[in-house]
Amino acid sequence: MKKWNTLELNLAQRLERARTITNNKYVSQEDIVRLLELVIEPGDKICIEGNNQKHADFLSQSLAAVNTQIIHDLHVVQSNIALPAHLDIFEKKIAKKLDFCYSGEQGVRLGKLIKEGLIEVGAIHTYLELYSRYFVDLTPRVSFIAAQSADSQGNLYTGPNTEDTPPIVEATAFKNGIVIAQVNEIVENLPRIDLPSDWVTFIVKAPKNHYIEPIFTRDPALITEVQILMAMMVIKGIYIPYEINRLNHGIGFDTAAIELILPTYGESLGLKGKVCEYMSVNPCPTLIPAIESGFIKNIHCAGSELGMEDYVAARPDIFFTGPDGSLRSNRAFCQLAGHYADLFIGSTLQIDTEGNSSTATLNRIAGFGGAPNFGSDSRGRRHASKAWLKAGEESMHPGKSVIPRGRKLVVQMVETFKDKMQATFVDKLDAWQLMEDFQLSIPPIMIYGDDVTHLVTEEGIAHLHRCRNLAEREQAIRGVAGYTPVGLARNKKVVEELISKKIIQRPIDLGVDPRMATRNLLAARSIKDLVFWSDGLYKPPKRFRNW
Repeated sequence: MKKWNTLELNLAQRLERARTITNNKYVSQEDIVRLLELVIEPGDKICIEGNNQKHADFLSQSLAAVNTQIIHDLHVVQSNIALPAHLDIFEKKIAKKLDFCYSGEQGVRLGKLIKEGLIEVGAIHTYLELYSRYFVDLTPRVSFIAAQSADSQGNLYTGPNTEDTPPIVEATAFKNGIVIAQVNEIVENLPRIDLPSDWVTFIVKAPKNHYIEPIFTRDPALITEVQILMAMMVIKGIYIPYEINRLNHGIGFDTAAIELILPTYGESLGLKGKVCEYMSVNPCPTLIPAIESGFIKNIHCAGSELGMEDYVAARPDIFFTGPDGSLRSNRAFCQLAGHYADLFIGSTLQIDTEGNSSTATLNRIAGFGGAPNFGSDSRGRRHASKAWLKAGEESMHPGKSVIPRGRKLVVQMVETFKDKMQATFVDKLDAWQLMEDFQLSIPPIMIYGDDVTHLVTEEGIAHLHRCRNLAEREQAIRGVAGYTPVGLARNKKVVEELISKKIIQRPIDLGVDPRMATRNLLAARSIKDLVFWSDGLYKPPKRFRNW
């Protein structure tokens, strides 16, 4: 007779082995490596909470210390490969296969280990894609998470950085898996209960607070006049005509420049109450002047940001906070909110002549994170807005269905050359070579060209969704690619025609005077200015304090 509770029986066996270590939820730091050796089995799918910011770093380091004769061939399914310990387990052959979303600073080492055959890549996912697979075919058997506090019953408080925790825990706990939490402290009473005790299998108090990376902090002192010029063009050429009110800003100095000229340039154009009121984005410090000036009404966050805790707690009308005053972030919900916004604007490392873009370049697999979801046309959308309908009307061509279809605006904002004069625009993405080198099924493209509606460079704006065909689209891209080889190969006659049709708009066509694009236009020109705007509530990490 077939058994229908094999996972439950297997869980019971693992817990029985763990009783040699502890008879309750709590495990000492000294016993954690042995506990992992008792509850993890070879070949398990495991999730190590490695988000954009919050990391179960103590548990990750502990896993790297297990006996490889006992634990090996693990399949890691986690969103962000951010810490050295995340890759140490592959070098030591504790883990073998990897499904992930983003690798950031570990991208070069990740590429090296893949080339050496120490990592087998399942796929490079978007955040929503990987979270979804937790509930389908990549369900973790054991998951490591990080939380701020636990009480004596084993309930957890995640603090402002909940991030990926909900989908990780629910997928694991409700499929008879094991959830191990590292916490910063054990207290009598929690400010709020984010995870009930019966969802958590084991808890360990870590020797130090879990690591949090302030990746959304951008120092206004580093914003250039070129970035300010592009920000002015975005506001005049996209935000105003489309009345962009629900949007997501990607990480970077380009979008930080937009945020910091809203209270100055945006105010001079009478845009308060008309654009940028509802956002899905982390509590970026560069948003403080726009919030204080009354531009932004509502922000839902994927994570928190170090130093912004007091500011967020003091602005509950803007942020989603609990009764304790701290932020309740949620990356899955924030990704969904951004998926159905009217506009996504971000940046990339390479763009080809079809408008495909990628942050995966030779010898480095950085991954994509949430950009492919934010930067895609949400075909399942059924609610209308002015921006969505206008972009849809402009994209319609004769011979297509008469059913009105809206379209999300997806904007790529890049300078024509990156650091060390590397061209952003290329005839062929490195992604094709990476597909071959790392034996991937598809090239790791971040945002597909047919999803991109606008391309913004220091040369101007290309309204790609208005192009009639791929040939015209290619010339529109070349027309704003500047002095790169791609730009120099433009058909001058066709580009002039596209300018006359306003498919390409230069700064002068938008009424933007490049002479105005100075740092004087920034509402804050330093981190210290942001602290001033916040009335002292923003407390930047020490590495950003230079006064």
